[in-house]
Amino acid sequence: MLGIFSGALVSLPEELVAAGSRTPSPKTTGAALVNKFVEKNPSAVSVQVGDYVQLAYTHHKESPLRPRSFGVKDEIFCLFQGSLDNLGSLKQQYGLAKNANEVLLVIEAYKTLRDRAPYPANHVVSHLSGDFAFVVFDKSTSTLFVASDQVGKVPLYWGITADGYVAFADDLDLLKGVCGKSLASFPQGCFYSTALGGLRSFENPKNKITAIPAKEEEIWGATFKVEGATVLAD
Repeated sequence: MLGIFSGALVSLPEELVAAGSRTPSPKTTGAALVNKFVEKNPSAVSVQVGDYVQLAYTHHKESPLRPRSFGVKDEIFCLFQGSLDNLGSLKQQYGLAKNANEVLLVIEAYKTLRDRAPYPANHVVSHLSGDFAFVVFDKSTSTLFVASDQVGKVPLYWGITADGYVAFADDLDLLKGVCGKSLASFPQGCFYSTALGGLRSFENPKNKITAIPAKEEEIWGATFKVEGATVLAD
């Protein structure tokens, strides 16, 4: 799955900008990235949302345990990969039909958070149990909301293109060469929201997230770490 968002809409993450500045390397544009995705993936679907957003997905080579899906409801667009262990109970909680899937559940959870949430965003995301990564774009408010599960079972990466688009994808090879060193693995157990102040940990909401500069030989330019995060023993 792939989502790209113009810098006119989304503030570029300072940590990724700094990583790219330390070690300049070749980049290509957001449009070239979308073309690369479509060419690489048979039966890919690409959706343009307004002037500043493009979303794409494919079922090509997806894991049967962590399928990709896409949905739109009330101008809220969602790319989802993975599966939720507690989908049944969450559908009851949000008053959804029995045949609702993970995409519709995430859209409904986002709407609740946006319109009438009685608790913080970290509570909403932490109630999702399973392997997942998702990208939500609310066209009505021009808001972006992205999250990855607590253990990072579904890979998610983000970077900045040559023309200042923030890109999210589950395929690292897709972003390599497009984002240069302005590239990182999206930190597990975290969410990124343009409405709620950027990158936050939903597992440790009070803890600061630090970008550690990567070594020269590494693929990406930085690694994000949640300070003081609890480490569970095996």
